[in-house]
Amino acid sequence: MEMTNRSLHGDSKVDCVSCDGLISRNRGDSADVSVPLTLPGKRTTHMEGDDLYRLRDRKLLLEDKKRLCAWTLGTALFGILLMIIHAEICPYVYTPGSNIALIINCSISLSTGCLLILIIAFHYKDIQLFIIDHNQVDWRIAMTSHRIIVITLELLVCVIHPVGSYWGVGLHVNSSSTVPTPSPLCVSSHHGETLMDMELLLSVLMFLRLYLVHRAILLHSKVLLSASYRSIGSLNNINFTFRFVLKVLMNKHPARMLLVFILFFWLTVSWMLTLCERQTKESTGHMDTALWLIAITFLTVGYGDVAPKTNCGKAVCLFTGVMLKSGKQGVACTAMLVAIVTEKLALNKGEKHVHFFMMDIQISKRIRHAAANVLRECWLLHRANVTKGNRGEHRKHQRCLLEAIRVFRHLRLKQRKLRDYVSEMVDLPKMQMIMCDLSANWNNSYRELEQRILSMEQKLDELSRCFQQTSDLLSQVVRHRNPEIR
Repeated sequence: MEMTNRSLHGDSKVDCVSCDGLISRNRGDSADVSVPLTLPGKRTTHMEGDDLYRLRDRKLLLEDKKRLCAWTLGTALFGILLMIIHAEICPYVYTPGSNIALIINCSISLSTGCLLILIIAFHYKDIQLFIIDHNQVDWRIAMTSHRIIVITLELLVCVIHPVGSYWGVGLHVNSSSTVPTPSPLCVSSHHGETLMDMELLLSVLMFLRLYLVHRAILLHSKVLLSASYRSIGSLNNINFTFRFVLKVLMNKHPARMLLVFILFFWLTVSWMLTLCERQTKESTGHMDTALWLIAITFLTVGYGDVAPKTNCGKAVCLFTGVMLKSGKQGVACTAMLVAIVTEKLALNKGEKHVHFFMMDIQISKRIRHAAANVLRECWLLHRANVTKGNRGEHRKHQRCLLEAIRVFRHLRLKQRKLRDYVSEMVDLPKMQMIMCDLSANWNNSYRELEQRILSMEQKLDELSRCFQQTSDLLSQVVRHRNPEIR
């Protein structure tokens, strides 16, 4: 019997080791992995080792996702930069037989192909991470309809890039017309308005690739990478999404974030308007006029001195007005926008608890370092006084000591303000409900105590009556035996 049990244990361990090696080699992607057999109710050391392998693979996959996300965003920005160069220099270098536009467009197409490959690799790593997190062996389980739709949309968005130069070169070779006139894009005007509009639309839609920015911010955020943030957040049921990271950034650096967003949006939309208006000979085709038009649209002023002429320019201005809530009812819409944005950017109770708890820990660490610097400078100043060195070194240590004391006091004041702000976030309705519950519990306890006291009084009365009866019986018995005793 012992030999049979030992053989079972040995076979199970061999199966575990072989399965562990197969999973570690295939990164959990193979669907033909055999599940090892173990005795019921017995936990072997394989499970702990498997968890360690999973944690190691998960860490490596997260690093690969971060790296792929950075390369994807860089490739997308590089393609957009090439598109801008393509749109800016083509009106000036376009000549019959020139290959400059074709070379730039080929570079854009090559960067687009690399971008698609990087996106597929990123989602491949994401599927591997899903398999490791859910302890599954079949990769088809991770391919839900939502994931397939998201991947398809990303590929469709990133494949958009201008292709008019290819058509333009083919049409130029097959055409025997005279020298074409320069156009806003690398497509001559005699090729047709349809081709020019298509080239313009594809150039503008390339800015949709900027959706990759939010993914890069999320994966490279210190909030997501901090183990302390994640552990405290998991205890408070906080999902570390881009919305939470954006709330934290807006809470820590509101002016900086708004300034960056406004400047980037202003410059991007102005250039798009310039690209749309280059087809006309109006002043809106220049960057300075486009900046002015977007600015007065952004500020809900609307002087009317400049207006877009093309349908594309009108669509860009309409998009700007809808995004920034401008127009005749701009005040009401802006107020609604401020209220909605304030509500969306406000941290809830759990997020506030996690954020302020971590800020308090960080400030406490900085206070300890500042206190250590104060002690160090005091010791250096004391040693300079004892050794009676030069006056310059003495004054240097004095300045360093005063600076360390100033930093220490500043951090203490910052910590006091943070704790005062946290203490002000008391939820009065919740506190009232807690007090009502405590009062109800006290009332119930008091009633139970009264009932117990009454029952004890009744029992004491019964005991006193029993003692009285017992004493009467004893006296009667004694009198019956000794009649002389009275």
